[in-house]
Amino acid sequence: MASDRRTLLADAALDVLADEGIRGLTHRAVDRKAGMPTGTTSAYFRTRAALLTGLVTRLVRLDQAELHTLAESLPPPRTVEELVDGMVLLARQRLTGEGRRRSLARYACALESVRDRELREILVPRENAGRDAVRLFLAAHGVTDVENRSHTLLTCIDGLIFDRLVSGGEVPREALEGLVAAALRQDPGIRSSRSSRPGASP
Repeated sequence: MASDRRTLLADAALDVLADEGIRGLTHRAVDRKAGMPTGTTSAYFRTRAALLTGLVTRLVRLDQAELHTLAESLPPPRTVEELVDGMVLLARQRLTGEGRRRSLARYACALESVRDRELREILVPRENAGRDAVRLFLAAHGVTDVENRSHTLLTCIDGLIFDRLVSGGEVPREALEGLVAAALRQDPGIRSSRSSRPGASP
């Protein structure tokens, strides 16, 4: 089927991108990686932009499936320890095996998306099981600025994963604990307004 062939080629393109970087991503390279006759990739993805779009769409689907599986395997986090447990597991998955290869491809695509709005919109899906879990956790712990706090927290974690992808090693658990603590930290303005209320405890 055509859809199966497109998926196979998109997976091959992900492998090329992970192995050779963005400069190595050509139709011929994808043909070779997929074990297909020359010209096969061009028949399904006529331009390099179309190939990148197909690759990124496949990458996001794989990432979403990974997050969904992780969410199903762990209970909704109720404590900081449980939330950090999930983050440690996700970071490990993103830095080893196939997850590492997808991370290499993801960051390469992220740089390309700076100049390509369509790619950027695909790379930031509207639905994200991991992001939803963080939002619910922060809201349950009294955080009022959930959107900004969750975005900052997840962006910082992404930065830690990128750093370890480049320099090697695992993301330290204590670093994740510190980020979660910062996300939960009460805004000084809120503390001062509460403490000024009659009968407020110090």
